[in-house]
Amino acid sequence: MKGNAAQTKVHLKGKTEDFVIFVESKEAVQNWKNDKSVPLAQVVDAYKVFVTHKHGTQGIMDTASKGTLEDEFGTSRDDDVVKQMLERGTITESENPGRQGQKNETNGPRQAH
Repeated sequence: MKGNAAQTKVHLKGKTEDFVIFVESKEAVQNWKNDKSVPLAQVVDAYKVFVTHKHGTQGIMDTASKGTLEDEFGTSRDDDVVKQMLERGTITESENPGRQGQKNETNGPRQAH
């Protein structure tokens, strides 16, 4: 993700973990909810489910294990888990701030002499 690109996630607070998937946009999720014939590939950025170790949408994101997915969703099939998350999860949108501060500190301070 570059610069000030918007980031849209679906968060689901599970029994033992917080789960996150990245989606194209809030509108894409709403379109899918209204019309299940919309391909998931147009809604989801990647078929990858993350856990945040009970830190909501923040925290360090690790890929969810098959065992964790089985415990929470009754399946570890990506399509099934993603569909359940889209149905039950909460959509959050955020802006990523652009880079700030020094870009390359190995050259030392850049001041005119």
